[in-house]
Amino acid sequence: MQSAKLSKWWDSLNSSFWFVPSLMVGLAIGLSFFTIGIDHWLESDIIGDVSWVYSLGPSGSRAVLSAIAGSMVSVATTAFSITIVALQLASSQFGPRLLRNFMQDTGNQVVLGTFISTFLYCLMVLRTVNESEGQEFVPHVAVTCAIGLAIASIGVLIYFLHHAASSIQVDNIIKAVGKDLEDAIQRLFPETTEHSFLSQTENATVVDIPMDFNRHSYPVNAKSDGYLQAFDDDQLMQIATENDLIIQVQSRAGRFMVQGSELARVFPKGKVNKTLKSQIDGAFVLGSKRTNQQDLEFSINQLVEIAVRALSPGINDPFTAVRCIDQVSATLCYLARRDIPSPYRYDDQNQLRLSMTSLAFADVTDAAFNQIRQNGRSSVAVTIRLLEAIAVIAPFTYRPDARAALRRQAQMIERGSHDAIAEELDRQDITAQYLEAISAIEQLEGTRHSNL
Repeated sequence: MQSAKLSKWWDSLNSSFWFVPSLMVGLAIGLSFFTIGIDHWLESDIIGDVSWVYSLGPSGSRAVLSAIAGSMVSVATTAFSITIVALQLASSQFGPRLLRNFMQDTGNQVVLGTFISTFLYCLMVLRTVNESEGQEFVPHVAVTCAIGLAIASIGVLIYFLHHAASSIQVDNIIKAVGKDLEDAIQRLFPETTEHSFLSQTENATVVDIPMDFNRHSYPVNAKSDGYLQAFDDDQLMQIATENDLIIQVQSRAGRFMVQGSELARVFPKGKVNKTLKSQIDGAFVLGSKRTNQQDLEFSINQLVEIAVRALSPGINDPFTAVRCIDQVSATLCYLARRDIPSPYRYDDQNQLRLSMTSLAFADVTDAAFNQIRQNGRSSVAVTIRLLEAIAVIAPFTYRPDARAALRRQAQMIERGSHDAIAEELDRQDITAQYLEAISAIEQLEGTRHSNL
């Protein structure tokens, strides 16, 4: 697995508005020196023979470069203002945790970088225009390139106007969050089949954790408050193997750690020294906010937050909540086809070295359904769609714990509807959908038993 700290560093760069524009500014400066160098190398009469090269004098070149530079500053300011408005709308309408998704939008970063880079390029070229007698110099190729960048910037501006309008549409936002979820699942969970699910469940081995582990292990505590964003399991595995240790990670990514709380326990404690403790502590990454680096529930919560806000009395938009449920169901279907990695890691000699807290399918299901169920229990449309989602997910589940989690959610949804929905016919529709969801779960269980 990629280093946790390196991954966090790259994630922070990717979600900033300065990294990509800074790279583009550097390229613009390099391009200005390159094109000016070509102008110094080529003679003016040779350049004048090329029809597409700008060939006016110093005053005309200054006017063109000044006009392009001034217009780029104005357009960049407008684009930045539109971006800020979009961020404010996303924060108030869909939740502040979605700001990170908007800031990670490469399109917005490239647009801002294009305008700033074109402006800076024109300034770099403008400083070389000389109209003194005997020393007159006009960088024709560089000015021609500036005109080309201005034309490209117009195309980028048209793209930005379309992109800004489409990026704040709720369907596109939900789809983007769903894509991040699928990427996280693909990164964190290996692909599997029905047979590997059955094999994993039925042939589980006994874990070799010493009986006196807690008494003879050393706690590694958090040095500060913050969310456990990620930990480098490969680094911990290497440390444990090289020093003949067993390391038990006490929490999973996404949990808030108070200063002094246990990140991990190391067995035996007699082998732990200051250097080893520092190495283990360095494998954990804490921060002020949750990320989707190793925290699958974070992306799930983004969809749930959109749905819960849509169900609030001030907005009352069950259609958005239904759209979120559809995306959640697609995500759980995708996850159900994946293998849940073992929380135990062994070395080449089959010795236990690392124990972690695994994320179960039931945990993800609870994170996906609980708050929507609780806030949408009075909405018939939302309640029915939740039960429909369970019926859709059920055929993709092959583990007993996954089916039990779906059954438990269906029962809670059906019970809650009796208390919150007054109309008898609505309750009958919900009961019918509940029975259909349970039937989908039981049908799969019957199929599995018949295959054994």
